[in-house]
Amino acid sequence: MKNLSLMLLILSLTLTTGCSWMGFGDDEPAEEESAGLTEKDFYEKIQSSLNASNWNVAISNLQLLESQFPFGKYAEQGQLELIYAHYKSGDYESSIASSDRFVRLHPQHPNVDYAFYVKGLSQISQTTSFFDSFIPTDASMRDIGEARTAFATLTELLSRFPKSPYAADARKRLVNLRNQLARAEIHVANYYFSRSAYLAAANRGQYVVQNFQQSPAVPDGLAVMAQAYYLLEMQELADNSASILAANYPEHPSLDENGDFDFERRLLGDQDSWLDKVSFGLVKQAKPPKFDSRIIYDKMTREAELEGGTQDQSNEKRSIWNKLTFGLLG
Repeated sequence: MKNLSLMLLILSLTLTTGCSWMGFGDDEPAEEESAGLTEKDFYEKIQSSLNASNWNVAISNLQLLESQFPFGKYAEQGQLELIYAHYKSGDYESSIASSDRFVRLHPQHPNVDYAFYVKGLSQISQTTSFFDSFIPTDASMRDIGEARTAFATLTELLSRFPKSPYAADARKRLVNLRNQLARAEIHVANYYFSRSAYLAAANRGQYVVQNFQQSPAVPDGLAVMAQAYYLLEMQELADNSASILAANYPEHPSLDENGDFDFERRLLGDQDSWLDKVSFGLVKQAKPPKFDSRIIYDKMTREAELEGGTQDQSNEKRSIWNKLTFGLLG
């Protein structure tokens, strides 16, 4: 029994020492370290942590600064820097909460536009995942709730502070968010086609055309409308949509060589189904319409395809270990 107690004591000392050696436990600053410091000295200490990208220590000290000097000279600036530190540490929810709190407490602050900006960045960051750095993913296929809130936040930033130093970057990010939201609507329309919900698909296409007029998804929105109205036996509306598509986007894949919309086409891809292959093409399985012309009209998608083609050629020479370790091992 005595040996067991001794072993447990040694194990606990080893774990405590190991955590300290690995750096765990050092992030939480002791409150005694700030005792006796003036507000200015304490703030300069926080700046050292921020400059060293030691975000956890900076966050703890910024929270301590506000509790010790709630009405001090650096209180409001400390709240802004807390928003930034949370964002850089990857704690986007805390960054958003801190931004909302700052706007609520200081709506007339000269730097309140910064709170809106970092809030938008945090919301955008929540639309991505860790694996996006390694695996190509389609953000428009995910839940677009955060993309919508980010769009609303940056739109409010531009409407309230059009001359903000963050306005130019916010506009660029809004373009990407708008394209993502528009493409998500097309994905939903394609799903409605698979469920034979043609009216719902037509409404999604119409929504894209009316609300995202300059996005690369507009051609597919028109194609969705044309096909859906045709399936609803509303030929006049289908022809109108098809004529607008042909006049403005003659390269759309749903148009034939004469520029006519191929209403009867069901398989809008190059791959045959398993039933086609098994029957050597004797049995054709009809598929619902599916529209995705990003490779033609979306500049980012075209560039990604070109880069992907170059990488595919180089990947042929890579070993299996190189692929599995994302290039860490040859």
